[in-house]
Amino acid sequence: MRDLKTKILTAVREDLEAINTALEDNLSPHFALTRDVAGHILFSGGKRLRPLLMVLAARLCEYNGAKAPAFAVIFEYLHAATLLHDDLVDEAAVRRGQPVANSVWDNAIAVLTGDFLLARSLSLAADTGNVDVIHTIARITEMMSQGEIQQLHRKGDLSLTEAEYMTVIECKTAVLFEGACRTGALVAGRNSTDPQALAAYGYNLGLAFQMADDLLDYTLDSEALGKAVGADLREGKLTMPVIYALAKADPDHRRRMETIIQNPEFSIADFKTLIELLETYGGIGYTQDTARKYVQQAKDCLAGFSPSVTRDTLEDIADYALARKI
Repeated sequence: MRDLKTKILTAVREDLEAINTALEDNLSPHFALTRDVAGHILFSGGKRLRPLLMVLAARLCEYNGAKAPAFAVIFEYLHAATLLHDDLVDEAAVRRGQPVANSVWDNAIAVLTGDFLLARSLSLAADTGNVDVIHTIARITEMMSQGEIQQLHRKGDLSLTEAEYMTVIECKTAVLFEGACRTGALVAGRNSTDPQALAAYGYNLGLAFQMADDLLDYTLDSEALGKAVGADLREGKLTMPVIYALAKADPDHRRRMETIIQNPEFSIADFKTLIELLETYGGIGYTQDTARKYVQQAKDCLAGFSPSVTRDTLEDIADYALARKI
């Protein structure tokens, strides 16, 4: 998969540079503290996948303007805002290998900076002059907030079903991918067919991406992961591998899994035991297979577009979403 990653990064190098420049430019007119806190999360790493999807979607729809990177900033700001808020709600200590913003400053400043990034996203949406883009961004903010509320409400709830999990990741992740791709087509001035096809690509990609991200929690490489081993599980977040394995496990093994899951201070040995049980009862394999189906569905959504380097790149991104290691 290193070859695929290299291929993607080579194809989008100039786009990523333009996006990073736009991220900095859009923070420059504001208060120094706001820039510092926002920059702490924005420039600590991250793949820029969401704004990149918007730029690529616009190009696929033959957008030739110069404003795509500036408009794409919307989606990195939205993403960063949720991370700032999530870290506080989850009482996380590390994000992307460095201390979370609310531990460097304080809770109030981190929350308000997240609010600023949300507001800035809406301002940039208004700058497009396209009411459909504004509606898209407004819907994203509503859905992401509801997803986080639902996840918090069901924190540590062992009765969480696969359908309920899917609703959460739809709200938390898929709608942002969907909206980025839809906005690319809208900025390009395309009719309803292309925005719908690209939105469907983004939606399916987002679901697959989140499932793959959830699988990464079951790794013992905290340095590569950028956060503590088993961080999501320690925070009470039940994801598809656990939900599926719990449903399939025999009573004794289910009780053992429940004991580990319900103890946020579980040991590395306990975590290894849990991973073994997830593999035994097919939780990891089932999640991989399900994510793979969504990757294929995402790629199928591009079939109506003429073959091009941009279409190839979007297909490569879909493949890499599941195959990535970090």
